[in-house]
Amino acid sequence: MYGMIHCAVREMVVGQLGVDEWASLEREAKITLADQISLKVYDDALTMRIMEAASERLGLTLPDCLVAFGRHWIGFAANGSFKSIMDFTGDDIVTFVGNLDQMHRAVVRTLTSARMPSFRIVERGLESFKVQYRSERNGLERFVDRKSTRLNSSHVRTSR
Repeated sequence: MYGMIHCAVREMVVGQLGVDEWASLEREAKITLADQISLKVYDDALTMRIMEAASERLGLTLPDCLVAFGRHWIGFAANGSFKSIMDFTGDDIVTFVGNLDQMHRAVVRTLTSARMPSFRIVERGLESFKVQYRSERNGLERFVDRKSTRLNSSHVRTSR
């Protein structure tokens, strides 16, 4: 996984529980600042260890924590250092999702060992659309949220 994910998990936990809880999570999960470098690729086991510790601290199951994190990620990416990249991806949610693979290809040019997921719009209605999510990683589907989620007045449903 990528350090930017670790940074976003930190922001989510600190935002909900405070800095002291994050420091405790770091000790429990045996992570350091070196495990939170944004533009670095990390072993998925480390990311899952961080997510499991976060889910315990937040009082959520791991699947529910991944859903909450996926929702948090949207704001983190849209308002942080990835804002300029996201701005070029589309003015509306359907266009944005339709261009995610292109954005991921650009990220891979920088993070050459990155293994990015793929998103494809498979069904589009007047007020909703269905997205097919593909990844060689197992267990991260909930990050994309299989449930209906309201985003910019559109519904996003994912399937694997």
